[in-house]
Amino acid sequence: MPVSLRSPLFLDVVVGVVGTLSFLLDLAADLWAVVQYVLGGRYLWAALVVVLLCLASVLLQLFSWVWLTTDPTELHKSLPSRRFLTLLHVLQLGYLYRCLHGLQQGLSLLQQELPTESDIAYTDFLSLDISMLRLFESFLEATPQLTLVLAIVLKSGQAEYYQWFGIGSAFLGISWALVDYHRSLRTCLPSKSRLGWSSSAFYFLWNLLLLCPRIFAVALFSALFPQYLALHFFSLWLVLLFWVWLQGTQFMPNPNFEWLYRVTVAIILYFSWFNVAGGRTRGRSVIHLFFILSDSILLVSTWVTHSTLLPSGTFLPMWLIIGGACFLLGLALRLIYYLWLHPSCNWEPDRVDGALSLLPRKQPKLLYNRRATQLAQNFFTKIKEEISLAEAGDVEGAL
Repeated sequence: MPVSLRSPLFLDVVVGVVGTLSFLLDLAADLWAVVQYVLGGRYLWAALVVVLLCLASVLLQLFSWVWLTTDPTELHKSLPSRRFLTLLHVLQLGYLYRCLHGLQQGLSLLQQELPTESDIAYTDFLSLDISMLRLFESFLEATPQLTLVLAIVLKSGQAEYYQWFGIGSAFLGISWALVDYHRSLRTCLPSKSRLGWSSSAFYFLWNLLLLCPRIFAVALFSALFPQYLALHFFSLWLVLLFWVWLQGTQFMPNPNFEWLYRVTVAIILYFSWFNVAGGRTRGRSVIHLFFILSDSILLVSTWVTHSTLLPSGTFLPMWLIIGGACFLLGLALRLIYYLWLHPSCNWEPDRVDGALSLLPRKQPKLLYNRRATQLAQNFFTKIKEEISLAEAGDVEGAL
């Protein structure tokens, strides 16, 4: 293999492989749970899993299809006909095809002694869309499914082997999607270094530890008050949707589909932070953190006012201590990441040499992904003054 095992290109391929496998594992876990619920006569639980799975899949395929149909026709020369791609998305296979196609492009680069800038740019273009779709899938399907399974376990007081498998695969998929998305954002901007192995590991861990308490709080509330969970979700979702609308997002290529993006972002914000606009990013993230933390405390406090025991008889304080410890440890790891392991630090333990480093990384790319680049500029607000994409026009293509 011409490219070093420590090169950013090889790490990108590894991230893509793990992301695809985690998606398939999570899908298998959901189908396994449905079969077990049906065999056990728990038809309501099986129906909820199927509904969440179908809604998430439809939205995911719709995003993928809209992006493909609005991309320049000469961009994806190696893809099959548009009619065949439409059929794949109708059959709910469009996202999986994207993952396999992106892996094929990445593996082809590894086999080249010195990858060309155009090949790298096209591979990055594909991986950016895949990482965004993977993030959407994680919060549209995996996170609600995980919350449902945890609520069932908390209420019943026991977890079956297939439920443990589903919990593990869901946590892996969600955290890995966050890492993959953040890594992909950095590839949009020429002056941003890519995340290395240790930086990616710490980013994975603190996202996982901060996400666990939020999911656990919602699962606790749904186990005690399942009839009020929908009311709570839609109330917060409307507030978050209004907040997204106030920021004037312009993400989708077609204005008619912009509300689809806003609806999805509001769902993500219900569980985790997601930046959609430039400006005071740190201030908005702090506001969102305190908003979600306050809501989580309010959800958990409903247990304290009613009972310290779960319906299964499990003592609640034990779970509260675990959730609080995860939150504090996640904050500590996040601080460590931004102080010492972030690529912008003076000490970069993941800086590597290899064939990829021989290529000019500070020059504008031959083509860029408008969707991801816009999000990257919003996330890395300081970089806006360093680059200019005005020459690119309003469509993806050659600079």
